[in-house]
Amino acid sequence: MLTLDGALPVEHLAPGDRVITRDSGTAVLARVVCDNRRTDLVAIRAGTLGTRRPDRNMVLPAGQDVLLRDWRARLLFGAARALVPADRLADGLFVRKIGRHDVALVELRFDAPHILYGDGLELAAAHPVAGPG
Repeated sequence: MLTLDGALPVEHLAPGDRVITRDSGTAVLARVVCDNRRTDLVAIRAGTLGTRRPDRNMVLPAGQDVLLRDWRARLLFGAARALVPADRLADGLFVRKIGRHDVALVELRFDAPHILYGDGLELAAAHPVAGPG
C-alpha cells in the first residue's frame, strides 16, 4: 500500500499510519483487522488493467472492489469510472477466478470511505469504522 513512508506491505501497517488515497490525498488508518478465512479468490496477471496495473501478479478476494477509470469502465459499465468487485473482471485468461482458499486477510479501516493504491491498482478500503453513538 502507498503510505507517506513509501510502498509498504499491508501486514506492516498499523493504526495511526498515514495512507495515500486517491480521493483525499492521505488518510489516517483507524483500524487493521486481520482474519483467517476461507474465501473465493481472483488472480490478476501483471499489466492486465493497464501499464503496471497491477505492477505484479496478484491475488485478491473476489469481493474486493477495484476502481476502473478507463475504456473498461465505459465499455462494461457505461460510466467513466466504476467500482467493481474483482470477480466481475474475470475473463478466464488474464483475470481468473481461482476458487475458495484458506487465506489470511488484512482489512484496512478508516473513518470514511477511501480508494487506496495497492500494487498499481486503485482499491476500495474496507467499510468505514462506525463512529460513537
